[in-house]
Amino acid sequence: MEREAPHWLEVGEGADRRRLAVLSQPGDGVPVVWLGGFRSDMRATKAEALADWARRAGRPFLRFDYAGHGESDGDFARWTLSHWLEDALAVIAARCAAPPILVGSSMGGWIALLAARRLLGTALAPAGLVLIAPAVDFSEDLMWAQMPEAIRQTILRDGVWMRPSEYSSEPTPITRALIEDGRCHLMFGAEIRTGCPVHILQGMKDPDVPWRQALKLVEHLGGDPVVLTLVRDGDHRLSGAQDLLRLEAAVAGIATAP
Repeated sequence: MEREAPHWLEVGEGADRRRLAVLSQPGDGVPVVWLGGFRSDMRATKAEALADWARRAGRPFLRFDYAGHGESDGDFARWTLSHWLEDALAVIAARCAAPPILVGSSMGGWIALLAARRLLGTALAPAGLVLIAPAVDFSEDLMWAQMPEAIRQTILRDGVWMRPSEYSSEPTPITRALIEDGRCHLMFGAEIRTGCPVHILQGMKDPDVPWRQALKLVEHLGGDPVVLTLVRDGDHRLSGAQDLLRLEAAVAGIATAP
């Protein structure tokens, strides 16, 4: 089947101006918005599975690549969480006609929560969140706090450290700007309010986001209805056949709720 060409959305001002690649499917009812992970893209396995589910269900589905990711403009190391949150909010504002369900994977889970906080009380306040291995505060808790001092000094001195990746032959640049900008968006330590139902899917054999991080998030979501599904043998990606069925069921459960 021929690969669908993306539409384009311009975001940002001046030196931060960039073009985002966007794929959208029409449908009826609550729109579903995919928010991908760190260095992932909108054509990854889980996003494709949700696109297929949305077609079958007749639901509108929206996905895009953050700046420096996938088919969007820009060098990955140039951008930070602030830019990627701005990307998400811009796509939602431009392409959602009704309150969306935000489906966030890994870093996308953090961005979904930040976006929900920003949209709370507006016409596009989310109808629900589905979070897959949500990497809340990952730049601080799962990167900086876990780094040996020598790597921290490299980042402070050189502005970047090239981290070997388990998911790519290319190393991932971890920049000083990413770490410092992430500190502007930390969520743990205060109550997190989304104003909508939240379903978290978390693998217990996840080497990147420990499953206790999901429990920590549940504790912080004191005012929202939350379901946590722990997958005993689940890894970080949660992209196996049964994992994808769980994901589709979680999204459908919120989409069809009265």
